[in-house]
Amino acid sequence: MRFRSSRNPDRFEVVGLAAGGAHLDTLLRQRAQTGVTNIAVADEHAAQRVGDIPYHGSDAATRLVEQTEADVVLNALVGALGLRPTLAALKTGARLALANKESLVAGGADSSGRRGRTDRAGRLRTLRAGPVPARRHSRRGRQAGAAASGGPFRGWSAADLEHVTPEQAGAHPTWSMGPMNTLNSASLVNKGLEVIETHLLFGIPYDRIDVVVHPQSIIHSMVTFIDGSTIAQASPPDMKLPISLALGWPRRVSGAAAACDFHTASSWEFEPLDTDVFPAVELPGRPA
Repeated sequence: MRFRSSRNPDRFEVVGLAAGGAHLDTLLRQRAQTGVTNIAVADEHAAQRVGDIPYHGSDAATRLVEQTEADVVLNALVGALGLRPTLAALKTGARLALANKESLVAGGADSSGRRGRTDRAGRLRTLRAGPVPARRHSRRGRQAGAAASGGPFRGWSAADLEHVTPEQAGAHPTWSMGPMNTLNSASLVNKGLEVIETHLLFGIPYDRIDVVVHPQSIIHSMVTFIDGSTIAQASPPDMKLPISLALGWPRRVSGAAAACDFHTASSWEFEPLDTDVFPAVELPGRPA
């Protein structure tokens, strides 16, 4: 028996699972829920403890992708180690739902695929709402905007950051993530990577990609068109929404996440990014 989504049983079927092995109990629980036998674990020792893992070792996820027939591959690995599974997925012809920004940045144009992240998924939707000029022109070019929550150090000075502790860096006000992603979010290194992603995916010059601070994390992306109008993608901060869009593309998935409640009093704030405090955001646009 294979697991099918309880909310959308006619749309999704899991045919393979991969993990590093640090949270083996979670993987085994998912295997029991799905009935999937195509399992990959990178940690050899973790795989040996279970004993019936068909793919194990540092290239386990890549081999799983290469040898498992799938319509969609969701890559949510952490760091540049996601590059090989990303390239393998593209070679199979499967649609790539990429939640691993490092593999796109490291692979460049070779690893461009359908995104599974909130801001790039949103930017795709907003770009589809209007025409894209064939060439860059100072008065005709499009402009993309990425929103950053500001993380735990919003409003801090460069001097304040000299005494930051790991505990402070890990206390993100919006997202609950692993150590690497949380640290990159606190330093806004992740936003610098997302600037590169936007450039690679949509061909927008770096000088037309802006980053603003938006503490509420409701607006995820904005695109300004040649007539001066700006279209924004807004949703509560919930990764289920962009993941569902990538999995179900081009059809949306009903009830994937909660919608914005415009009947409740609220305010959305926007602040300029202090690049002296967070220099990583500007690095992609600087000449080498």
